Amino acid sequence: MLPIGLISAVPSEGKIILENLKGIKTRGIGGITFYRGRICGKDVVYLAAGIGKTNASHATTVLIEKHSPAMIIVFGGGGAYTQSGLKIGDIAVAEKEVYGDEGVLLKDGFQTSELIGIPLLVKGRRKYFNEFPLDKRFVKMAVNITRITHYTSRIMIKSGTFVTVSTCSGTIKRAKELEKRFNAICENMEGAAIAHVCDIYGIPMVEIRGISNIVEERDMNKWNLKLAAENCQRAVMEVIIRGSRG
Repeated sequence: MLPIGLISAVPSEGKIILENLKGIKTRGIGGITFYRGRICGKDVVYLAAGIGKTNASHATTVLIEKHSPAMIIVFGGGGAYTQSGLKIGDIAVAEKEVYGDEGVLLKDGFQTSELIGIPLLVKGRRKYFNEFPLDKRFVKMAVNITRITHYTSRIMIKSGTFVTVSTCSGTIKRAKELEKRFNAICENMEGAAIAHVCDIYGIPMVEIRGISNIVEERDMNKWNLKLAAENCQRAVMEVIIRGSRG
């Protein structure tokens, strides 16, 4: 059986995963430590990629080349946009990933990479510019399993568009621009790059994020990274266990 690949940006987002990973074997490749073991009998490879698109792309490529995962689950914290209805501790599942700042800045505002006319990826007849849709079957599976897991709690589970940025939004104005432009529910710094690499290799990807903050005027005193990471990892654990049954 091919393993399930698990990617977070930083080790603190994968603490619960590692605590539940049995028979761990570690291997360092290209500055990345890969942890391979089993969760409830399922073969799993976990790694912390580092923040940002370059680290995410590098780690995903090495994971695929060296471990040939059947699928990849990306997880960690994310910032929710104000109109999403999400609150701190809630769970968001990506329906598609979007590069939020690849494109052209003109006098009348930002334009996506389609204005340049050169796709970021061409696969068969399909051209990918800023948007990378995720497999609808896996999105539905992740949402359903997560809702079942949290049905007795007050945690909201919502799917929608995620935006990946190189510059985190630290003002309400910027957050509203991205939210409106892409009709998005949250932002992060790695997802689109991982989705891009997964599409190159034809590997299905699921992205699950715990909401650590609402994207507004930046004030980390209002954030709860620990709660976001814990809730997100519990959802990931259930997807690993329940998603591969039958």
